[in-house]
Amino acid sequence: MTEIVFNNPQYLWLLLSIPIIIISHFFFLRHTKKKGLKFANFQTLKRIDGKNVLTKNYTILFIRVGTLLCVILAVAESTFWYEGLSNNNDFVIAIDTSASMAAQDMNPSRLDSAKSAAKRFIEMLDSESKIGIVTFSGVSFIEAIPTKNREYILSKIDEIEIEKAGGTDIPGAIITGANLMLNSEKGKTMLIFTDGSNTVGRFLEDAIMESTDYANKYHVIVHTIGIGSETEPIGYLPTYYNVSSVYNENNLVEISNSTRGFYFQAEDNEKLVTAYEEIANDSKRANLSIDITMGLMIAAIILLFLEWALISTRFRSIP
Repeated sequence: MTEIVFNNPQYLWLLLSIPIIIISHFFFLRHTKKKGLKFANFQTLKRIDGKNVLTKNYTILFIRVGTLLCVILAVAESTFWYEGLSNNNDFVIAIDTSASMAAQDMNPSRLDSAKSAAKRFIEMLDSESKIGIVTFSGVSFIEAIPTKNREYILSKIDEIEIEKAGGTDIPGAIITGANLMLNSEKGKTMLIFTDGSNTVGRFLEDAIMESTDYANKYHVIVHTIGIGSETEPIGYLPTYYNVSSVYNENNLVEISNSTRGFYFQAEDNEKLVTAYEEIANDSKRANLSIDITMGLMIAAIILLFLEWALISTRFRSIP
């Protein structure tokens, strides 16, 4: 996906001046032609020269419109975004620590399997990427800000435990993870490990949509790894949690599709490892940006010189 983002979009209102320039061009051209007809026989001049003495100067018009367009887009601070490959993406791994992750349909539990796979993913990365850790249940917690210190990140993963706080706020985790990478000038990728049961928020569907819109705004690719079975795992959770741990696939598919990421269903440890290996192999894919502001200003200057050259030669007025 490619797009142009404007850091100062308020200046785009100046684009309304382009139709004014076009209208003014033909208005003054018509006025000049009427004035000139009083003093010259253009039909005779045309027979002698073989050309129209008064032209509509489309070339000059196009150059002026192009110059103005470049200047406006430049002051709007235009950035071109495209999907490409980068060796140094920044990553945030978000791990669900809600009560449902204590289910034992994966050995020894969903959470322990998630932690093991996350550590394997980190060990497989062959770049100097920064990695951050987020955990989430009813609220999101920043366990580690993005850093290149792999040993530190691995130790923080080992410390992750089930939170007894109720709920699973997946949208909050997405926003928290995206915020950790706001200042990154590299590709931004987030991995969410969860059973997909979003139970926090007044309007759950709206909350997920708003969080993916936020991730897209800051060009974060979100991969989702769903863990657990699709049937009620009665007996997997201690009775005092009193929550359902049914695997919910729809939320995760929506998140990954909306942010151009991958979705993986991990029903067992083997499929979980496969998911992380595939993401690791794809870890160089990212949303990359090019600041085209300077290029637009240079183009505007070139067009100005071109217009000056044409007015001084081909379109030079004869006094």
